[in-house]
Amino acid sequence: MLFFATTPADAPPANPAVQFFAEYGLLIILALLIVFMFWSQRRRAQRMKAEQAEKSRQLLPGAKVLLQGGFYGTIVEYDGEDLSKSARVELAPGVEVEVHSQAILRVVDPAEGTLTEDEYIEAEEHHEEYVADVEQGLITSVSDDAARDRADAASEGAADRDDKPRA
Repeated sequence: MLFFATTPADAPPANPAVQFFAEYGLLIILALLIVFMFWSQRRRAQRMKAEQAEKSRQLLPGAKVLLQGGFYGTIVEYDGEDLSKSARVELAPGVEVEVHSQAILRVVDPAEGTLTEDEYIEAEEHHEEYVADVEQGLITSVSDDAARDRADAASEGAADRDDKPRA
């Protein structure tokens, strides 16, 4: 069984570029893949190092953190230079645990997912209007709600316009 294509001896010589690629193409592709592998590995290592440095800057005593076990706590003691040292995290008042420094997943933003008082009051007002419209029968489905929002937007736009005819 013949696995490789061969050219007969009396065939005209092939294009030199085609012949070069036929002989060395696989090696070129392999070399390019190896270069890409090393380049992407180095880039990923640099990105991870930058993320670790950023995390280390944020991890100061008093920072709220999320641990790998799903616990939230406050950092009491942490050494960003020597990651082999353990960190002390306060889970509750008077309850401190000693964890590996790499068990700290991320710093938690205390304002994440919370509403200001003004945002809460505004949401309550819109909810009360919606409930009143449903009780009065003005809204019976989601499409009615969308139509009401469009009508409100159109009436606000009409109030802002001048009554002058446009050219």
